[in-house]
Amino acid sequence: MKSSYKLLFAMALTIMITACSKDFLEVNPIGKMSVEKFYKTDEDATRAIIAAYDILQWMNARDWNSAYLVKTFPSDESTVGGGDAGDQPPYQELGVYTYGPSNAPITAVWQSSYFGIYRCNLVLNNVVDDSDLKKQILAEAKFLRAYYYFEIVSMFGKGPLILTELSPSEYSQPFADAAAIYTQIEKDLNEAIAGLPNKSQYAEHDKFRASKGAAQALLGKALLYQKKWAASATAFESVINSGEYALQADYKTLFLQASEFGVESLFEASWVTTNGYDWGTFQWGGNRAMENNITWQLTGPRGDYFVAGTTGLIGGWGFNYPHNAAYQVFVNAGDTVRKPASILSLADLRAMGGDWTNESSWGWDGCIRVKYGTRMDETSGESGAVPELNYGTNLRLIRYADVLLMAAEANHMAGNDAAAGTYLNQVRQRAKLGPYSGDIMQAIKTERQLELVFEGVRFLDLVRWGDAPTVLGPFGFVAGKHEVFPIPQDEMRNNSQATQNNGY
Repeated sequence: MKSSYKLLFAMALTIMITACSKDFLEVNPIGKMSVEKFYKTDEDATRAIIAAYDILQWMNARDWNSAYLVKTFPSDESTVGGGDAGDQPPYQELGVYTYGPSNAPITAVWQSSYFGIYRCNLVLNNVVDDSDLKKQILAEAKFLRAYYYFEIVSMFGKGPLILTELSPSEYSQPFADAAAIYTQIEKDLNEAIAGLPNKSQYAEHDKFRASKGAAQALLGKALLYQKKWAASATAFESVINSGEYALQADYKTLFLQASEFGVESLFEASWVTTNGYDWGTFQWGGNRAMENNITWQLTGPRGDYFVAGTTGLIGGWGFNYPHNAAYQVFVNAGDTVRKPASILSLADLRAMGGDWTNESSWGWDGCIRVKYGTRMDETSGESGAVPELNYGTNLRLIRYADVLLMAAEANHMAGNDAAAGTYLNQVRQRAKLGPYSGDIMQAIKTERQLELVFEGVRFLDLVRWGDAPTVLGPFGFVAGKHEVFPIPQDEMRNNSQATQNNGY
C-alpha cells in the first residue's frame, strides 16, 4: 500500500539541520530533537531510512527538475517538446547538447543524489545494530547510498566520496574518480545483500523497500558498467535463480498502477495521490515533500492539440514527444505487443478516435508516448483535487526484464552465448517474437531499445557501448565531452577542490 510510503520530510529536515553543526546552538530549539537523542529506537531508525527513500521522489519529480528526464532528453527516443523553443530552456538545452554547468535540472540531479547520500550517512553513522530491524535498516541505507552514488558516477563520472557527516566548514572535499566510487558501491552492495530480506519476506505495505534481489541487480549493473563481465553475470544470475521474480505476462499492463511492486518489479520510486492538490495547495518549488509525480503531467501530450479518443489519456504539458524513428524500430522488429503499450503514431491515434490538431507544433514528430502516459484512471479529481497535479504512478527503477537483458549482455561479453541467448529470448518470447538471429550483441542492443523505451536507460546505454557519437552526433553529441554531464557551477563555486569535466 503506497500510503505507507509517506514522507517524514519535516523530521528529516530537522535531523539534517541539527546534524550539520552540533554546536550551532548551545540549547536545542523547543520542539526539535537533537541527533544525540534520535536514532535510539526502531521507530527512529525507520523514520530516518524513510527520509533516505524520500529523495527518490524528490530527484525524479521536483517541479521542472527530474533525473528521469535528464537521462531521457539527450537520447534518440524523444524530443524535448514543450510549447516552443523558449519553454523551459534548461530542458531544451538537454535535447541539443548546449547545456553547461549552470543547467538547473543537471544541478538538481547532483544535489538530490548528495542529499540522498547525506541522509544515508546519517543512518549509517548513528543507528546502532542492536535489533533485527535496525540491522535491516543499515543494509537498506547501504543499498540506497550505492544507488545514489551510481547516479553520480554514471552521469558525472566523478564526485566527492563522502561516507561520514560533514560540518559546513568541511564542505570542500576532493573528487574521487570513477574507480574509487565504484569500489565503494560494490562494498556497500555486497554488505547490503548480506543484510537485506528477499522481496517475498516483506509485508505488502513494505514492498517499496530495498530487497536482496534489488541489491544484487544493482551490483550486477555497476559491474557491467565497469566491464567486469563474469562477475556481473554472476550477480544477475543470483537474481534470476532466486525464484523471486518473473516477467509479467501482459506487457501492456506492466506500467499501470495495478502492477506496481508486482512480480517483475525489483525497485521503484513511489508516489501517491492522497494529498488531493489543487492549484492553490500544490507545493511548487523548494525542498518540499513531493508525494505526487508532476513529471507525468509535464510529459503528457500537450492538451492544446491532443484529442484522446479511446486512449485513456488526458492532455499534459507537452514535453517528451517520441521521435518517429523510435516508432520505426518497433515496426522494423515486427513488435506488435510492446509498440501499442509504448508509442502511437498519428495513424494509430486516429484509429482510436483521437487526433492531433497541430502537426507543426514545437517538437512534434508524429507520435504519442503511451508508456507512463497521463492516464485519467491513475490520477485523482476527488473533493476538488486537480487531476493534472495528482498522479501517483510509480517510476520503475529496476525491473526483471532489464536484469535479463543485462545478464544476456554480461554473459555474451564473458563468452557464454548459450546463456546470453536464453535470457535474451525470454524477453523476446513475451513480446511474441521468435528467437533472435544474427549478431547477438546487436540483438541485445535492439531488444533493450524496444523493451526499455522511455525508461531513462537509453542514453546511458549508448554512452557505455561507445555508440553515442554515431547515434547522437546528429543531435549535437560531441565525443570526449558529452559522455558525462558537467559538474554543477554551484559545486565548482563552493568546493575549492572540485574539478570540472572535459569540455565544460
